[in-house]
This record gives sequence, C-alpha cells and structure tokens, in this order.
Amino acid sequence: MNPLIVTTQLHLQNLLRDAFHHTNKENSVVIYDTDSTLSRIVSEAYKLALPHALFIDFNKLPHAEIRQILDSLEPLALVALVQSTNFRLDAFRIRVELFKRKIKVIEHPHLSRMSDEEVPYYVDSLEYDCEYYHHVGHTLKRKIDSASSGVLESGGELLLFNTPFESAKINIGDYSEMANMGGQFPLGEVFTEAKDLRALSGRVRIFIFGDTSYRVNQPKIPITLIIEQGQVVGCENSTPAFEEILFNIRRDEGVVWVRELGFGLNRAFSKTRIVSDIGTYERMCGVHLSLGAKHGIYGKSGFKRGDGKYHVDVFADTTSFKLGDEVVYKDGAWVV
Repeated sequence: MNPLIVTTQLHLQNLLRDAFHHTNKENSVVIYDTDSTLSRIVSEAYKLALPHALFIDFNKLPHAEIRQILDSLEPLALVALVQSTNFRLDAFRIRVELFKRKIKVIEHPHLSRMSDEEVPYYVDSLEYDCEYYHHVGHTLKRKIDSASSGVLESGGELLLFNTPFESAKINIGDYSEMANMGGQFPLGEVFTEAKDLRALSGRVRIFIFGDTSYRVNQPKIPITLIIEQGQVVGCENSTPAFEEILFNIRRDEGVVWVRELGFGLNRAFSKTRIVSDIGTYERMCGVHLSLGAKHGIYGKSGFKRGDGKYHVDVFADTTSFKLGDEVVYKDGAWVV
C-alpha cells in the first residue's frame, strides 16, 4: 500500500477522534472524485479511517441522488468532501446547508492545484497536534485581543499597527464554542485585523502572493509594499503579475486596502515547503495579510458587506512579529 495513504489514514483518524469526537455510532458520508493524485490518496485514506462510511463518487452518481442522501442525514453526522476542484450541486451550497442542520463537515477543496511533488506536504498538513494547536491558538487569541499595537518586521522593514485589533478568530480544530463543527482543511490559523485600518503604516516584504488564478506566485526577489494609512501606495521590486493584482483592485475599488492580519500555525508549510493552492498555503506557519476591501468577518464604518470584491493573500517574509512589546513569532516559529 502507498505509504502516503497509510500516513494520511493515521492523520485522519486522529483528526476525527480529537477534533470531531466522531465515533462509528454516528453516520458518515465521504463524497470524492478521482481526478487528481491527492484526491485519490485522501479518499483511499478515508476508506481506511471510516470503514463504515457511505462513499460516493461525485462523478458517477446523479446530483439529485447525492442531494437526497445529504438531505437524509441527521444532526452530528459527518460529511467529508474530497475535491479536485470544488463540488457544486446547483444552488445548493453543500457546507453552508449542512452546517445549518448541525452536520459536521470536513472540506478538502482544490486538491488538483497541488502537484505530485507537493502531495507529501499536504499529507503532513493533516497531522493534528491537538496540544500545539490549542495552546498556540488560544494563547495568540488572548494576546491579540488585549494588545494595543503590533509590529511586523520583515527583512529589516517595519510595518506598524498603531491600533488595537479586532477580536481574533481561531481555526484550530476546537469547536467547543462554535456554532459549526468543521470547515476547510487543513487546519491552523488565527486571524484578525486592525480596529482602525488607517492606523497601519510602514513597509513589508512579501515573498509570495495569490495570483488571479488563486495559485501561489513566488517572485524571485521579495516585493516591498509601502503602506500609508492602511493603503498600499507603492511597491518596490514588483512583477507584472503583482502589478496586475494592484491594477485590478484599484480599477474596481479605487484604493488598495490592507485588511486581514493572519497568523498561520500549520508547521507542514513554510518558506521552503510550499503548495500551489493559495487557500491551502494560507495555513503556512507565519504571517499573511490581505489586500482589497473584502473581509466580511469584520464590519467597518465605510465598508458595506458585499461591496468589496478582492481579498488577495500576501505572505510576509517575516523576521518577527510583536504584539505590544512581546515577540510572539521569531525565526519561523511561534514563541508563545
């Protein structure tokens, strides 16, 4: 048997036990496809980890029948979605509709964006170190929620957050105080944003950004963003692909706001262990920001929900991050 399948099985079993508290007494359904290397590995691992589950090949069963199966599930059932792209059932938004009925959802989207060389990184990212995620995740949230300022240092450049932060959200596999159980995997993120967006200024070096196809783009030289009053007003060492991002945002939104401040916790991803899907790489152990007005988690005066069109993740070439006077990230690791 492929060793990657065995490793993935072990990670999924721990995840199901420690994060979802799932047992064989509860129904489970795995909807999958076989259109990519990673989808085949993950779906085979689920067959070993959930031997009593109902397995549905998305490409072989009519969508109406899939809907009927999902509609029959009771609360606390589990649905895993193993997707080379992103499954669609007409207007039925699978995860959202299942959450409304208190069904647990594990979503693995866009697996085809990962190359065969990147597959081991994704498999490693599914490992669930409960003690690490709970300690770092909850500790960072407490510190973020009480901090009056922050400083992001990247290769000698400083980006200053002269403002407190919004109440942080956590994605660490702890659903004890959440309405829903599950979401998009892999796990590992704490995120917030400045309470006063205009109280953000300075410079930041980014070594990766999400391009227009939602894939990782890594310029040969890190790009330096120049930020004044929460907006990108210039950059150095830019590339045509990044200029396209800036052009699109300015064309449709007028200015380029900096909104999300994301703290990735997943140690399977780093500056050298990179996967191509930007939504997956977002969990990378480090700091990322978002460009564009779209960040519906936090309401802001002057920003109407739904008006923002862009949320482009950019990853800081982080040397350290301070909340107040305390260093919480240094040399590629969280130190809380």
